[in-house]
Amino acid sequence: MLSRELVKEALRRALSTGADYAEVFAEYTLSKNINIVSAKTDKIGDAVISGVGIRIFQGTRCVFGSASSLAPEAVLACASKVAEALSGSPMISDIVLTERLFGDIHPIKAAPSTAADSDKIDYVREACLAAKAYHEEISQTMGGFIEVDHRILIANSEGLFAQDRQIRTRVMISAIASKGGENQTGAVRPGARKGMELLEDFDPKELGRKAAAQAVTMLHADYIKAGTMPAAIENGFGGVIFHEACGHSLEASSVALGRSQFVGKLGTQIANPKVTAIDDGTIPNAWGSINIDDEGTPARKNVLIENGILKTYMIDKLNGRRMGMESTGSARRQSYQYNPTSRMTNTYIAAGEDRDEDIIASIEYGLYAKEMGGGSVNPATGQFNFAVNEGYIIRNGKICEPVRGASLIGKGSDIIMNIDMVGKNVARGQGMCGSSSGSIPTDVGQPLVRVASITVGGR
Repeated sequence: MLSRELVKEALRRALSTGADYAEVFAEYTLSKNINIVSAKTDKIGDAVISGVGIRIFQGTRCVFGSASSLAPEAVLACASKVAEALSGSPMISDIVLTERLFGDIHPIKAAPSTAADSDKIDYVREACLAAKAYHEEISQTMGGFIEVDHRILIANSEGLFAQDRQIRTRVMISAIASKGGENQTGAVRPGARKGMELLEDFDPKELGRKAAAQAVTMLHADYIKAGTMPAAIENGFGGVIFHEACGHSLEASSVALGRSQFVGKLGTQIANPKVTAIDDGTIPNAWGSINIDDEGTPARKNVLIENGILKTYMIDKLNGRRMGMESTGSARRQSYQYNPTSRMTNTYIAAGEDRDEDIIASIEYGLYAKEMGGGSVNPATGQFNFAVNEGYIIRNGKICEPVRGASLIGKGSDIIMNIDMVGKNVARGQGMCGSSSGSIPTDVGQPLVRVASITVGGR
């Protein structure tokens, strides 16, 4: 992508005015997005992202710039421009770049770029047709196929020179159920750090039927009555609760600046002893997995909370300087245009010892959140609000009628204290996480858990 000689000269220029650290991040990314509406191909879009981001540190001061070209003159001009923000003499006399090969723990069997678009379209169309045929109330179906081939080069003044290639594939199927002027939507969105082999993991007809079933079920659901009650949150995408309500507050980008509910809490109990929470970028072929982070640090499994005790934060280089702590391989960015910072990879609550049937049976009256939706959180306070895409009332220890309009409202530090039952069957769901360094792929996950008491929004 870039020669070592060019990168070395860019680093030398970036360091020329007194920086004590410099970094070059180059990227060449190909992506394709296929959209299908009512089983007909609506749009096929191809995109190329190519450029370089250059960053320097002087203590805890950071200067970042980018150029939308990998041409040598653009790379060197960007390095010189970044250096202009400082004034002083070079602190590093020489740079010796050593290429490091970290290997690939996420093997790809068939790169999507080598497959015919017709194969991708046929798969998504089959899912959409199955969704349409599920019930007469399905009024519209939509499908998508997303592929990304992300190639990066990272080098720094500490001597690192490394490259990585990240291929991800995702299928998105949604169905709209309509009756009497009302509409409800159901959706499934499986993805992985895989190629075309992802399609072997899922029967397209089952994907379509699952999306349609959720839409039809919610169309006939009554609105839930608001109140405070226990809740059972299902595995898989239910893990978005921990991701948003607590995960962002454990990122060094919040902690280092004193904007987290968990500042100064290392080694203390912040969650119920049944809760162990992990961020693991090494899970083979998982949607949020990496070989190296976007600063070139190898991926690792970080136990954030162990039996309720806060063990570590997710840390990048700059915030590690501010905190006096080492990077945990957690620096990520959407593209070369973004300054990297600490972010999650695959974050989940680990398996517990409780049986799913016991969790449900323990609730006299409460909410079963089968499928979570999106939400928002303030990392400084931990206050969150999440939609429940598919929910049911639990009555006398049994899952009963579906309810719509439910939302979960609370504070992250409270909810992890109130998780008092943790099931055995961990599953993960895929999402895109937005923050200061852009939108990145992340997995969320957990087993079925019980929250002893939470505020449920409704009518």
